[in-house]
Amino acid sequence: MKINYHGHACIQIHTGGKSLIIDPFLSGNPAAKIKPEDVQADAVLLTHAHQDHILDAAPIAKASGAPVVSIAELAAYMSWQGVSNTIGMNIGGTVDLGFAKAKMVQAFHSSGIVIEETKQILYAGMPAGFLIFAEGLTILHAGDTSLFSDMKLIGERHPIDVVFLPIGDYYTMGPEDALQAAQWYNAKLTVPVHHSTFPAIKQDAEQFVRQLEELGLKGQAVAPGDELHVEGR
Repeated sequence: MKINYHGHACIQIHTGGKSLIIDPFLSGNPAAKIKPEDVQADAVLLTHAHQDHILDAAPIAKASGAPVVSIAELAAYMSWQGVSNTIGMNIGGTVDLGFAKAKMVQAFHSSGIVIEETKQILYAGMPAGFLIFAEGLTILHAGDTSLFSDMKLIGERHPIDVVFLPIGDYYTMGPEDALQAAQWYNAKLTVPVHHSTFPAIKQDAEQFVRQLEELGLKGQAVAPGDELHVEGR
């Protein structure tokens, strides 16, 4: 399995000759090494409705015909943006994408769409994370989240090979809480994300990885454009 990190919270998982992309935020991220029009994906997964997670979802989905998979309310909104193929699911549910399965798990955050012109905020359902099952592997995108104790339950019920964990602070948990989350998820590899895109969330990912190692956990810092290879079972 190959996993591309496209910056911020955007990852793309390649498996079985197909791929899924989670939280595409490329055109708004100057550090991204790829443009939305260059993305080839067979599914687009969204953890929640904030612009730094959904900005390029509709263009990618419309160009490729890929379904957008998200909480039901956000899927409805994406259909209003011209996405013809949406899968509106809910927390605890699992969808079979054919080449991978995706289970939606909880995250503690907020989720809404700010309409500046009319000074309105659209409710967009609950925030979430995704467990991706493919090639006998389990990959967790934790979504934007604070620390919560059921992370331990998720880790106990689903042995995780790789977890992508936000560490930015301010909008999500910071490094100290993320270290606890990493222990509870107990993944074979922890990858810090959602940091340093903006000044408010600047963090030292390499230091976070060193702290993980002091706890007996394996971590890896990634930069936009980096690629991970995970051996399937």
